[in-house]
Amino acid sequence: MGTIKALSPEQAQELVKILKARFEKNINRHKDINWANVQTKLEANPEKLWSLNEMEKTGGEPDVVDFDMKTGEYVFYDCSAESPKGRRSVCYDHEALEKRKEYKPADSAVNLATAMGVDLLNEEQYRALQKLGNFDTKTSSWLKTPNDIRKLGGAIFGDYRYATVFIYHNGAESYYAARGFRGLLKV
Repeated sequence: MGTIKALSPEQAQELVKILKARFEKNINRHKDINWANVQTKLEANPEKLWSLNEMEKTGGEPDVVDFDMKTGEYVFYDCSAESPKGRRSVCYDHEALEKRKEYKPADSAVNLATAMGVDLLNEEQYRALQKLGNFDTKTSSWLKTPNDIRKLGGAIFGDYRYATVFIYHNGAESYYAARGFRGLLKV
């Protein structure tokens, strides 16, 4: 039997309060979105609220960045200035983790994202995030890697340096103290 992924009413109320305050503080990220509509969606989706709490407690500072007209869902990204602190020092995915024979990291970005119920940002989403502010100026974030690159043993990550978004590659099994991942959740 699976673990129930739901917050207590008190935890849910506290998280909604935090998300609302962040929403109001960063209105430039979601100019045409009404908080009351977001809150209604959150309250109707307790499992998504649980995932947002996982994003929050690992340092992601999730915030609404878009509304998907096709699906009627609000899109949350991790909007912390640097790659979320509670999700750093991880390799890319489980296959990469298994390939490491020594000095294995505790986990992988893909494993953690799956456990949290979120997706990694892809390159296009990461570039869209960077239009909302300067993120990862001292850190970097693993990005959802295209299959053809992953099949060859690589993975991609991004950061922001010299007023430019850079997308790089690395061996998927590599990990660094300053590299984590940013999550995406649709509610």
